[in-house]
Amino acid sequence: MKVLFVAAEGVPFSKTGGLADVIGALPKALKQEGVDVRVVLPRYGDTPEQFVKEMELVHRCSVHVGWRNQYCGILRLEYNGVIFYFIDNEAHFKRPGTYGFFDDGERFAFFNRAVLDALPALHFQPDVIHCHDWHSGMIPVMLTQYGNQAFYAKIKTVFTIHNLQYQGVFPKSVLGDLLGLGWEHFNVNGIEFHDQVSFMKGGLNYSNAITTVSPTYAQEIQTAYYGADLEGVLARRQSFLTGIINGIDLDEWDPKTDPYLVKNYTWRSPKRKQENKVALQGELGLAQDSNIPMVGMVARLARQKGLDLVAHVLEEILKLNLQLVVLGTGEPEYEQMFKHFAGKYPDKVSATISFKNDLAHKIYAASDLFLMPSLFEPCGLGQLIAMRYGSLPVVRETGGLKDTVHSYNLETGEGNGFSFTNYNAHDLLYTMQKAVGLYELGEDGPWMSIVSNAMRSDFSWQQSAKKYKELYESVCSRA
Repeated sequence: MKVLFVAAEGVPFSKTGGLADVIGALPKALKQEGVDVRVVLPRYGDTPEQFVKEMELVHRCSVHVGWRNQYCGILRLEYNGVIFYFIDNEAHFKRPGTYGFFDDGERFAFFNRAVLDALPALHFQPDVIHCHDWHSGMIPVMLTQYGNQAFYAKIKTVFTIHNLQYQGVFPKSVLGDLLGLGWEHFNVNGIEFHDQVSFMKGGLNYSNAITTVSPTYAQEIQTAYYGADLEGVLARRQSFLTGIINGIDLDEWDPKTDPYLVKNYTWRSPKRKQENKVALQGELGLAQDSNIPMVGMVARLARQKGLDLVAHVLEEILKLNLQLVVLGTGEPEYEQMFKHFAGKYPDKVSATISFKNDLAHKIYAASDLFLMPSLFEPCGLGQLIAMRYGSLPVVRETGGLKDTVHSYNLETGEGNGFSFTNYNAHDLLYTMQKAVGLYELGEDGPWMSIVSNAMRSDFSWQQSAKKYKELYESVCSRA
């Protein structure tokens, strides 16, 4: 089985969100399942120099973008046993950042065409091209133009939705001018979307299979509330749609070996976790007391993450005997909110408005609770990492949060965190009060048992990789 991943970002070369973590970890797990998987990414201007130095130029070609011919270089690098290819064009990609630019339509039209044109020169004929999010959504559409060439004739496509809210919608003029496609594709069952062109819709309508990153999200996006105006397309193609939960990289996220921790620990020695809490309290200028429950947040500071709920009850939450540690950047109103409360309660609240990888590791290890009350969450990685480190998630039951966090049941002793159903600020407050109350019971209560349940949960990529391999085999067996 030969599979080519195509994505806009991937750890450790580029990252804006969880997509990059998936691209960095899933291929490695698939290799262990016997899949020959390779990855194609853009070669951005801020790709770390240490990797650029190791890249080998393996091919040059001209790529047709509408009526233009544009240079394309193909660079190759092997990392963690996986071969990565990088599409190189300075006009499109030699700039800081990944996407969000005025010319993204042209940039990723070029990227999609370049991937297909370069394939024969790479001496790698994939059975499946696995496209991730809108940035590669035109590959299944463009592939219809290559069907009369033997090299491409049997290639199948899988398209994964990581976040349906971001769709790559551009004026309909890009159809011929950039994509080189005919008007036969511009219809409701093609790539037309409100009289524009949607790269996301291309992936949904033309792929041989569609996946998303949790079973619950796969169901949710077929409804108007979550479907972002594509619920009809997804409902029509539901027989091709599968939800496969993400995993986490157990090598990077392991409290037993994590080099950023003051004290390493496992589920058998969770009390050592408290030493990390006291150390982080000292580092951040909080009151140092191992008995105070610490609540962590490592997130993009946006409404999607439920921060409007937090804003409504944060004053009341901070009346509880707890500390809040926040790390992230995002929408200015939420950045200012956390800065305000850090100034108002310097012994109880720390807000670092940036992203620091070492601090993220320390917060997961030091916190007792991890706050993630999302409005919607396709999968979420934060809650998986938190449980791995014995930090119990407080989440709303949506998407991957519902699939992975099971609220503690006092009668059965089952559960690995705390959750609430309705998108309601006072339901969040009540759940926080319940969680803190259980923590304060100390050794007389069930806290350590819940921590053990969380740390022993299996969120490795290996389980997901097996399901992806089965999907590839199923797709390739179809006529």
